[in-house]
Amino acid sequence: MSAQDVESLAKADTAPYVTFSLADETYAIDVLQVQEVLKVSDIAPVPGVPDYILGIINLRGNVVTVIDARRRMGLDEREPDDASRIVIIDVDDQNVGILVDSVSEVVRISPDSVEPAPEVGNDESARFIQGVTSTDAGLTILVDLNKLLSDEEWAQLREL
Repeated sequence: MSAQDVESLAKADTAPYVTFSLADETYAIDVLQVQEVLKVSDIAPVPGVPDYILGIINLRGNVVTVIDARRRMGLDEREPDDASRIVIIDVDDQNVGILVDSVSEVVRISPDSVEPAPEVGNDESARFIQGVTSTDAGLTILVDLNKLLSDEEWAQLREL
């Protein structure tokens, strides 16, 4: 077996994830759920929505709700800067934007390298942490986007 064959097999046992940062921590989401990454633009506020919803943006004629990932994960708030990005994700055929501090790269993660999430933090943030893995950059927290919001919250977003 050649080195190229071994590399191909190794890649077959890994999955691509987009990594991003929030409050000096590295997070990763399944690349297949990422539609695109945008620079932060004007976000129109929507009255009467939960505090983690920043508002809406117009994405090529489609209205997309933007969630502040910091607020949703219970982290300290921070004003967006030049490195901040809105990651457009697709969850159950619904496009949603999540505001993150920065987007880093696409990495390949082996399911064997993922450890269960430690029992720390509050139940609110722990519910959407899929696990943790160690990469060249240090620990990376895998986020389950399907659990980022409850079923009720996803239904509310559909109504915006």
